[in-house]
Amino acid sequence: MQVHRDLQQLPVFRNAVITIGTFDGVHTGHQYILQQLQEAAAACGGETVIITFDPHPREVLAPHDKTVRLLTTLDEKIHLLEKFGIHHLVVVPFTKAFSELSARAYLEDFLISTFRPHTIIIGYDHRFGHNREGGLELLEAEQQQYGFQLLEIPQQVVHNLAVSSTKIRKSLQEGAIQLADELLGYPYFINGTVVHGDKMGRKLGFPTANIGLNDPRKLIPAQGVYAVTVSVGGNWYKGALNIGTRPTFNGTELRIEVYILDFDKDIYDAAIRVDFLEYIRSDKKFDSVEALVLQMKDDVLQAREITSGP
Repeated sequence: MQVHRDLQQLPVFRNAVITIGTFDGVHTGHQYILQQLQEAAAACGGETVIITFDPHPREVLAPHDKTVRLLTTLDEKIHLLEKFGIHHLVVVPFTKAFSELSARAYLEDFLISTFRPHTIIIGYDHRFGHNREGGLELLEAEQQQYGFQLLEIPQQVVHNLAVSSTKIRKSLQEGAIQLADELLGYPYFINGTVVHGDKMGRKLGFPTANIGLNDPRKLIPAQGVYAVTVSVGGNWYKGALNIGTRPTFNGTELRIEVYILDFDKDIYDAAIRVDFLEYIRSDKKFDSVEALVLQMKDDVLQAREITSGP
């Protein structure tokens, strides 16, 4: 997959079959659209082209809204899309000026002039241009003049897309990891760097790797303990991960720390990825350190059992 970030340096696409969206999560609903994209491209001997935006449009249109949480960062989205055999991903810098393009300017000066599409695949409710004034009706009206085919994603499919995204976020925020993973079509994951902590886990007999996220906008699942798999140094391991504030020690700072099973290496500053498999328990305050350690032993046993499954 070729990734293009400069609209002035795009190649001439062959019978471009395009679709447009944020594709946050690249979940099973998105994967349906990717399948439609590939089938349409195969039918006309064309190339598949996904147009996405960075930063997320909401960050530009509502800069004071700090609630935007991504299922996938741009790098993660690229990594996922590569697996589906897409020919081109065009990352459009989303700016205030771009958001103020009229619907006709968006169609003529952006879509037609830039991509010369053979086919546009779009949701029935897709809106574009300043104040979302353009939509399917404008594309239908100009379809013959500009010579592109228009494929509409049905209402039920678009509804399922929206439900999936909402449900995935809600599931993650509630610790319903298995449901989120099912809707995504893969285990939800985070990427980060191993950072220095206060070595409390080591003192308790469970040395953990503290994770600093690569992107603070990444959605963090509910506080609690999870069975996970961990990628570090090019290898995969089993692990038990905790998201919480260490209430037993009256902590207040949210931390993400993972105990990697059967592992004893110095990995400070290393890149790390964690895939979430199952929620074990909520984060809680224990009456004593001894009670916490007993619970941690049980957490690790559960994590080992869960990650030993198929």
